[in-house]
Amino acid sequence: MGKVRQHWLMGAGLTAVLFAVPLWLFLPRSTARTIKDPWAGIIKIRPHLDHAPFFKQAFNAPQDVTKACLECHPTAAADVMKTAHWKWEGDPVYVYGHSEPMKIGKKNLLNNFCIGIRGNWANCTACHAGYGWGDDTFDFTNAQNVDCIICHDWSGTYVKGDKGFPQKGVDLAMVAGSVGYPRRDNCGICHIYGGGGMGVKHGDLDNTLVNPTEAVDVHMGKHHLLCIDCHKTQQHDIRGKAYSVSVNHENGINCTDCHEETTHKDRRIDTHLSGIACQTCHIPTYARKAPTKMDWDWSKAGDLSRQEDTHHYLKIKGEFIYDKNVVPEYAWFNLKSYRYILGDVIKPEEETFLNKPMGDITDKNARIWPFRVHRAKQPFDKVHNYSLPPVTAGEGGFWSEFDWDQALRLGAEISHIPYSGQYGFAETHMQWPLSHMVSPSHQALQCSDCHGEKSRLDWKALGYDGDPEKFGARKATGGK
Repeated sequence: MGKVRQHWLMGAGLTAVLFAVPLWLFLPRSTARTIKDPWAGIIKIRPHLDHAPFFKQAFNAPQDVTKACLECHPTAAADVMKTAHWKWEGDPVYVYGHSEPMKIGKKNLLNNFCIGIRGNWANCTACHAGYGWGDDTFDFTNAQNVDCIICHDWSGTYVKGDKGFPQKGVDLAMVAGSVGYPRRDNCGICHIYGGGGMGVKHGDLDNTLVNPTEAVDVHMGKHHLLCIDCHKTQQHDIRGKAYSVSVNHENGINCTDCHEETTHKDRRIDTHLSGIACQTCHIPTYARKAPTKMDWDWSKAGDLSRQEDTHHYLKIKGEFIYDKNVVPEYAWFNLKSYRYILGDVIKPEEETFLNKPMGDITDKNARIWPFRVHRAKQPFDKVHNYSLPPVTAGEGGFWSEFDWDQALRLGAEISHIPYSGQYGFAETHMQWPLSHMVSPSHQALQCSDCHGEKSRLDWKALGYDGDPEKFGARKATGGK
């Protein structure tokens, strides 16, 4: 740990040469060795069976569609019911600062978008892969409530509403007859529109990825990859990690699943890879074409005098700041994160990090990653000093009564935490490591983007004395 971290830094004598080498050159170093083929694991032609002949009858309820699906796919629902897409929580895991393992996920965590689902089930579970989750009595063992259609609809007409039921007017027989393998729009209906609107939550996921150009995402635009080409699936268990609801990389995916880690023509560029994530150079901006929400101030909600505007102010949600073509923020990340758990004490005068990435300059497993960062003001208990989960969409919630005290009292009761009756609003901070919207190689970052007077990196915040090209490497102990 006391050695100089030189794993990716260049010497001053090489600087002039390296500045002339573009980071986007991806050529094999030697024809003598075997090169990993990035297409080896990609399905080029997927078989598709027209299901329309199998669904001639009318369906009175969506559960009847599930029953029909299970006649030919008898294990499908049981497989889905083992996954986080169904349970909205993972297997028990140790969370930093807590002594006992716990199950965490959307089911019980707070965020700084819509804050939490408890008490708001009927509205939030429009994105659940099931039917009928309207309160905490939902039966997670009932296979007939698994929604097969949401991931397999090809009709483009299937829309879910409260409690995950199809909206009125959906032709279930026609939709069932259209089914096929999951396409981008199937995944996107929840992941693109999560967090309260299109592109709001992730920043690197919006509807421009349904049919993107190469400039928006090279994998999906130029090479026509689907989500499931990277997020490979076995028995309905989809690989991938969302650090808004996870604390580790188990079952995650990596660029090196398809690409060689040392793949550049110039080996001096490859030496950066032990300290720099692939995404740092290859995702120079996010929210390229559609704006994403950067800041959400719940304390401003409920003002009847203000004019409403989706991108600036809504009475039920408060004040927003949106931006597009955003330069990421950068931090060390070892693929593990801290996580705020309901009831954890906060310092309301300081910003609370709900999912801060772990890692620093001394961590050999950490790399500098690009992050999409969302900041918010959300309610907390002034006496107990912890974040509070309001009921918003539910009965008696803020969206109907515009009474914060009542909304927070109801939320605390449902969440089984004390509420003092005194509330305020505290700054919070969430970070998502970026992996979508990968640019074509010729648009990757160049040396001058990170080194020199106009560097996009805050070198001192990352643990260096300054730009390493000028100051050299820094020891883990803090000296040169």
